[in-house]
Amino acid sequence: MSGRVPIGAIKLGWPVVAARLCVCLLVLAAILPGPASSAPHWESKHVLVLHSFGRDFRPWSEYALSIKAELKRQSPWPLDIQEHSLLTARLNDLEPEAPFVDYLRSLYQSRPPDIVISIGAPAARFVQKFRTQLFPDTPMVLTAVEQRLVDHAGLTDNDTVVSVHNDFSGFFGSILQVLPDTRTIAVVIGASPLEKFWLDEAKKEAKPFENRVAFVWYADLSFEDILKRAAALPPHTVLFWGLMSVDAAGVVHEGDLALRSLHAVANAPIFSFQEAFFGEDTVGGPMHSIAESSRKTVDATIRILGGEKPGNIKIEPIGFASPKYDWREMQRWGISESNLPPGSAVLFREPSIWKKYSWQMALIAGVILVQGMLIGLLLDERRRRRLAEVESRQRLAELAHVNRYSAAGELTVSIAHELNQPLGSILTNTETAELMLKSSSPNLDEVKEILADIRRDDQRASEVIRRLRSVLKKTPFEVKDIDLNETVRDVVGFVMTLAEGRHIALKYTSTPTELRIRGDPVQLQQVVLNLIINAMDAISGAQVGKLEIGVTTSRSGAYAEIRVSDTGPGIAVDDLENVFNPFFTTKPQGMGMGLTIVRTIIEAHHGQIVVENPPSGGALFTVRLPVARGRSTST
Repeated sequence: MSGRVPIGAIKLGWPVVAARLCVCLLVLAAILPGPASSAPHWESKHVLVLHSFGRDFRPWSEYALSIKAELKRQSPWPLDIQEHSLLTARLNDLEPEAPFVDYLRSLYQSRPPDIVISIGAPAARFVQKFRTQLFPDTPMVLTAVEQRLVDHAGLTDNDTVVSVHNDFSGFFGSILQVLPDTRTIAVVIGASPLEKFWLDEAKKEAKPFENRVAFVWYADLSFEDILKRAAALPPHTVLFWGLMSVDAAGVVHEGDLALRSLHAVANAPIFSFQEAFFGEDTVGGPMHSIAESSRKTVDATIRILGGEKPGNIKIEPIGFASPKYDWREMQRWGISESNLPPGSAVLFREPSIWKKYSWQMALIAGVILVQGMLIGLLLDERRRRRLAEVESRQRLAELAHVNRYSAAGELTVSIAHELNQPLGSILTNTETAELMLKSSSPNLDEVKEILADIRRDDQRASEVIRRLRSVLKKTPFEVKDIDLNETVRDVVGFVMTLAEGRHIALKYTSTPTELRIRGDPVQLQQVVLNLIINAMDAISGAQVGKLEIGVTTSRSGAYAEIRVSDTGPGIAVDDLENVFNPFFTTKPQGMGMGLTIVRTIIEAHHGQIVVENPPSGGALFTVRLPVARGRSTST
C-alpha cells in the first residue's frame, strides 16, 4: 500500500472510526459460535431407533412411524434419525447378536447418538444388555414394551421407560360381553421365545373363564394348519390374535400379512388388542393406543434432549384405551351394538344411502320418473316398429312369391320338357308291357325290367314336381337347420334343362361334407335361382366363345359361401354399386326387384352378398351366410 489516509478518517477523525470498529467487533462476537463445549440451539440431534423385529413388522412398525412423525413435528432441533433392526428376536439362538454389536460399535464409535429409542421388548433387552459396549453414556427411552418384560434391575438413571400393560383377562371378558353366546376362543400365538412367554401369560389369565368358555391354543401348529382349522371352526367360536412372527414349523411370518391371510379364510370373527391391526382385519375391543404411547415417548425424548435427566421422568404403564369396534366387521358377524361395553366407539360406519346421498337420490328419483315415461314411449314405439316389421316381412314374402312365379314362368319350357320325357317313357313302356302280356308266353323278366323303368320314370317326374312345388309354395319365413349343399343342388337340378336348352354349361361344385347353416330353404333357393337366371340372361346374348355358369359352395372361417360366376361381359363399373338397389335393371323387360329381394333375404339371414368383375371375365356374386353353431364342416 502507498500509505494513504482513508478519506473517511480525514473527515470524521480517528476517534470516531475507532469507535465504529469496536461496535462491529462486538456484533461479530455475539454472532459467531462460541467454544465447542456450548453447542448451538440449531445443531442437529442424532437419534437412533432400534426395532425389535423389523422396520415394517406390525404392530411395532406403527409405533415407530407415529413416534418419528411426532418427533419431527415437535423437535426444536434438526433431527438425524437412524434406524436398525435386531436379527435375533425371532430366534432361540442369540449368537448372531455379537456381529450386530460389533457393527453398531464401529458405526457409532466416533459419534454416538444423542439418544437411543428402543421399540418393543427385544430391542429394550438388547440395549440394556450391551449398554456398556455400545452407548455407556447415551440416554435411552425404552418404549412400546410390556411392563412384565422390562428389566427393572438393569435400569439406570440414564433410562426412561414408556411401557404398556396387556390385560388378557379384561380383553377376554370384553369378547364374552360382545358375543355372549361364545363357546370357544381359539388363540393364535406364534412359537418364538417372546411368543411362548405371552402364551403362558395368556393361559394364566384365561383360567377364570374356563368354566364359561373353552380355550383352544394353536401355538403348536404350523400356520398352514392354523389356516385350515380357521376355515372350519364350529359355530359360536371366535379367534384371538396375539402375535405371529414364527410358527411351530419354524416358518417366519410378517404380522400383518399373516393376519390378512387368516382373515381371508376364517369363518369366525377375529379380535386383537393391537390397534395396528384395527380397521382391516379385526373386530376391535379395548386396545393399546399408539397415539398415547407415541405422545408420551416423544414428550420424554424432547425433555431428555433438552437436558432433563432421564431417571427423573417417570411414566406409569399405559393400559388399554376405551374400546372401539369396526362397524363393517360387526355387520359381517351379526354383532349387536347394544352388547358393546359402555363408552365404546363404533368406527367405519357406513351411512345409509338416503342420508349420504339425499339430494342425489332425489335427483335420481326424478330421473327415474322421466326415464319411466320415456321407456313407456319407447316401448310403444317398439311395438309399432315390430308391427311395421311384421307387415314389411309379409309384403316381402308376397313380393318374393311373385318373383318366384315370375322366375318359374321362364322355366315353363324346361319344366314341360322334364315332365314330358319321363311321362313319354312311362307311356311307351306301358304299351310294350301290354303287348308282351297278350302273347301266349310272355317273358316275365323283361316285364319286370319294364316295370322298373316305369317306376324310375315316375320318380323322376315326381322329383320335378317336388322341386317346382318347393320353389313356388307360399310359406312364412321359417328358419331351421339345413344343409346348404342340398338346397343349392335342388335349384341347380331344377334349372339344368333350361341351361342345356340355351346351350349353357351349368357346373355345380359342392363341399365333400355337409355345410350346415340356419336358414329358410325356400328363401335361399330363390336366392340361388335368381342369381343363376340372371347369369343365364347375362350370357345368352353375349358374344363370347364359351357359355358357362359355375355354382360352388365352400366354407370360409365362420361363414358358408355360395359363388355364382359366369363367362359373360360382366357388369359395368358404374353399375356395380347400384345392382342391388330397388327398380335398378339393365334388362329391357326387367322390374329391377330380383337382386333387391336377394339382398333382403340374405340380410335377413345375417349374411352378406357382394358382386365383382373378376380378372378372368364375367361377373361373380358371392353370398356369405353364418355357419350353424356347434357344427364343424371341412371344405
